[in-house]
Amino acid sequence: MHIAQRARETEPFHALAFGQRAADLEAAGHHVVKLSIGEPDFGAPPAVREAMRDAMDGRPLPYTPALGLPELRRTLARFYRDRHGVEVDPGRIVITSGASAALLLVTAATTDPGDAVLIADPSYPCNREMVRAFGGDLRLVPTSPETRYQLSPGAVAAAWTERTNTVMIASPSNPTGTAVPANALREICALARERGAWRIVDEIYLDLQDPGADGAPARTVLADDPDAIVIGSFSKYFGMTGWRLGWAVLPEVLVPVIERLAMNWFLCASAPAQLAAVAAFTPESLAVCEDRRRELAARRALVLDGLAAIGLPVPVQPDGAFYVYIDVSGTDMDAWRFCEEALQHAHVSLTPGRDFAVETGETHVRLSYAASRADLSEGLARLGAFLDARRAPA
Repeated sequence: MHIAQRARETEPFHALAFGQRAADLEAAGHHVVKLSIGEPDFGAPPAVREAMRDAMDGRPLPYTPALGLPELRRTLARFYRDRHGVEVDPGRIVITSGASAALLLVTAATTDPGDAVLIADPSYPCNREMVRAFGGDLRLVPTSPETRYQLSPGAVAAAWTERTNTVMIASPSNPTGTAVPANALREICALARERGAWRIVDEIYLDLQDPGADGAPARTVLADDPDAIVIGSFSKYFGMTGWRLGWAVLPEVLVPVIERLAMNWFLCASAPAQLAAVAAFTPESLAVCEDRRRELAARRALVLDGLAAIGLPVPVQPDGAFYVYIDVSGTDMDAWRFCEEALQHAHVSLTPGRDFAVETGETHVRLSYAASRADLSEGLARLGAFLDARRAPA
């Protein structure tokens, strides 16, 4: 017997590994400030929790359709219309077991062995592993602070080959918290569309992105490229991480394809979670989520000021999500050692850049400011003391 090659070659997600080390330290009696995991501390809005209690009243909870509960799909379509000003046919929306399942389904539907898929370096590691699992030729495209660690039209054009089949974009991005400027995203999608390639745009942090100068919500790619594949999630803006519920907006040609795959792989997403998620879109729930978005912006300011005060630079200030990508090359440690030492000596858990990048993997670490202000202040104070102790003459 042998283990499949794709399983043997899959890299671990180091953020979770550092999370486990932090849990081990806590079990030993230490207080660890956990800034390594991208999980907001708010939880689901109250109306969603109440709707879940109602759904679990003993009623039968049969499978929903493979593409999701019709009421939830219609509600999401209204959300795109009311918040983002785009009309989306509910028939093009599929509800999935978390955004990870949506990414898995669309990668399976669009990637054959040998197809080249362009992804920014740095990027979310699980996306890369999914491409590799289906035999795709992963092409990591170098980025820089000048492009906000995001793909640019020029970089995409330079990386293009006759085998390029897909451009995969996350905006805002994990680990950098930066969004692709709207004009650049429009140009990238137009280039890929003209060359017959798929555009997969991960927008799971879109509603945590800063509003425009006019106060309008951040712009979805669907406003300029209605046939792009868009990935969404209830985990981040709605605070529903453990509920494992996401969605994808698909071009019509992919709907029956994804439906067949979903039937075979998942049957459907959790029925009670779908029933409860409808309540995420009430005016009361959306007001709660907007208050939380503003709170995260305040936490970001606290973190950026705190990092500057202790001498840890952030080359590009984030404008969405809840991450900062910190350059630790000015210390006497690479990123991995920095995270190990910070956890061991300061009891602060961070994530090394190796999870996300080749070019900056050894020089940068990710901090998640989804934790409380008290924990963020404590974590920054501990990191400052840790660095001061290392800088002190022997």
